[in-house]
Amino acid sequence: MRVAADWARSGVPLLTGCPDGPPLLPPGGAATLATLLADHVTAAGGARLDGARLLAERAALTGRGRRGRLSVGGSCRLLPTRDGWAAVSVARPDDALLWSALIGRDLDAAALPGRLADWLATHDGADLDERVELLGLAGGSVRPRPDRSCPLPGTPRDARGLLVVDFSALWAGPLCAHLLGTAGATVVKVETPSRPDGARFGDPAFYDLLHAGQASVVLDPAEAHGRAALHALVDRADVVVEASRPRALAGFGLDAEAAAARGCTWVSVTAYGRASGRVGFGDDVAAARGLLGTDADGRPVFAGDAVADPLAGLLAAALALSEPPDGGGAVLDVAMADVVSASLALSAGDGVRLVGHGDDWLVESGGSAYPLAAPQPRRPAGNAPASGADTVSVLRGLGIRVP
Repeated sequence: MRVAADWARSGVPLLTGCPDGPPLLPPGGAATLATLLADHVTAAGGARLDGARLLAERAALTGRGRRGRLSVGGSCRLLPTRDGWAAVSVARPDDALLWSALIGRDLDAAALPGRLADWLATHDGADLDERVELLGLAGGSVRPRPDRSCPLPGTPRDARGLLVVDFSALWAGPLCAHLLGTAGATVVKVETPSRPDGARFGDPAFYDLLHAGQASVVLDPAEAHGRAALHALVDRADVVVEASRPRALAGFGLDAEAAAARGCTWVSVTAYGRASGRVGFGDDVAAARGLLGTDADGRPVFAGDAVADPLAGLLAAALALSEPPDGGGAVLDVAMADVVSASLALSAGDGVRLVGHGDDWLVESGGSAYPLAAPQPRRPAGNAPASGADTVSVLRGLGIRVP
């Protein structure tokens, strides 16, 4: 019954299904896992959050709804392959060009979905998985892996006074940093001139929600003084958050293992783990691992809005807000795919179903019924700082030479 109640409260079922069809109940227990992780954040001094509702708050802010085999955000599609289904994302400026390279034809963005559907229909999922890793594309075949586990948080620790240096972008990593900030940590968001956080150009309220109260620093690692300042900032960090493949920061000369050896908690959020070369976004990762609804015709539809992102962000925050087992530093490997798989292992049990019509739906389980809630957002605590607004003050405050 716990899983059913959490799904009902989350708002996710209303984001699952076709726009002209009923809401659907996703498999597993992502809402329950989110609730348990949020409770850990609260126990460590963080904000009192409803983890289940947090899964749908981006859609609540943007006003978007369920769209069937097109993701809520509109950048990912579910398409049939020769032997199953695949989720493919076209979210970055150069993705259309890269998918064209996979197909072997130069296509503009308008023609891409149809040609990509044709290509997938004549190829197996394994072929797709091999090629997306080679080309650095976000997507993959739908292959549920409920046997995968993820690390679990330990004893809550006090984050007050900790310095968090956040290199991440979009949703999962910034959510982690935001939650650490609610627990009393000082959060410094770091961007480079050529790679600002893409979420800055999305919904302003959602960006404010995750970044209000933080400091914004912009440093150019291509310049010697910028790279020196970057290293000095990381050397002073108690927690570092990254959400890209490890080679990105390693290319700037930043060493996660060395930082952990001096006592830093290095939080690495990736699509499939630090050892994997694959990339991914919340929608395609969740779909690839099997977190999908099933419509009346037995075909898959997206479950919620990029649920892998907030799940991974919550887990990353809960792990960072746990006492290290040996009292020292650590490199925390948070793979979105594994968090999704772990959520699928949480079963709602037999007899769970959605009943209702129109705007009134209930989740029934074990003789109990829970009203299906609409997605509900939190209110931003203020406005996020402009990119680089705090570069000089942060560096001078830490005694770092200003570039």
